[in-house]
Amino acid sequence: MDDRANALLKALIERYIADGQPVGSRTLSKMFDLSPATIRNVMADLEDLGLIHSPHTSAGRVPTPKGYRLFVDRLLAVQRFEVLPASQVRQLLPAAEPGRAVNAAAALLSNLSQFAGVVLAPKRAQVFRQIEFIRLSEKRVLLIIVTPDGDVQNRILFVSRDYLDQELQEASNFFNQHFAGMSFEQVRVAITEELSSLQADISRLMQAAVEAGTAPADTDESLVISGESKLLDISEIASDMDRLRRMFALFEKKTDLLQLLDVSSRAQGVQIYIGGDSQLVPLEDVSVITAPYGVDGTVVGTLGVIGPSRMAYERVIPIVDITARLLSNALSHNQS
Repeated sequence: MDDRANALLKALIERYIADGQPVGSRTLSKMFDLSPATIRNVMADLEDLGLIHSPHTSAGRVPTPKGYRLFVDRLLAVQRFEVLPASQVRQLLPAAEPGRAVNAAAALLSNLSQFAGVVLAPKRAQVFRQIEFIRLSEKRVLLIIVTPDGDVQNRILFVSRDYLDQELQEASNFFNQHFAGMSFEQVRVAITEELSSLQADISRLMQAAVEAGTAPADTDESLVISGESKLLDISEIASDMDRLRRMFALFEKKTDLLQLLDVSSRAQGVQIYIGGDSQLVPLEDVSVITAPYGVDGTVVGTLGVIGPSRMAYERVIPIVDITARLLSNALSHNQS
């Protein structure tokens, strides 16, 4: 493609994103010092390349997923986005409450983009600072895990016998004295040697705690979604009942979203997935923009925006990028 074809494709996509209507050669001829016939020839070439197509109801053209991909990869000029005041950020994303910060980040993404915001929460209890065992009933024990960043997680253990409070305190003390600051995976390796001095029943209790600490989080807990209803305001989605059903099935099932966010957590920086172009997005006319976030430089999760392929990428990309940085700062020990 030459510069003229690139410029026309960029103008067509930007006009379609802004108006939502197929763009004709007459519209483009008013923007360029070119005849309608010349523009029609270039548009025919773009159509042959699979970058645009003509809906049945109009003589104008709209972008294809391949066209959007070329646009975001080569033609897009990302806008500068003003960061919120530091005091407002601290209020929205409280460092002392990681769970609340993750939920607030999803809401912030949705409110700023006017689409759906999604956050893959940090993997739970990789490292613990302290644990406690509390008796709930005859064969149920509450495991309380406190992470180094102050997050508190609760798990219920179903045990084989009734434990005395003194026994539970003994197990808690042993865990905290020998293993605090380690991950549960590290504890699993060390536990066979360290527990030989303890009673067998206490040993089983602590092994149950390790299993609970390394178990994957519930899908409902690990994936936070905010603002799905905003997608009802998008005409090309709301006007097609079948597309709408598939969209909300994506939110309800969550498996495809989890896979996409997990893949993007292993990539660097902002990633753009366009339905019809990326196999990770199961719906055409839908795009997902993601960015990883971390704690003290280590990636622990991913966040992003889900919206129509006809979105203002130059505005949404910096929203996702900056929100990831803000959440990283809120969750890290050394906040800027």
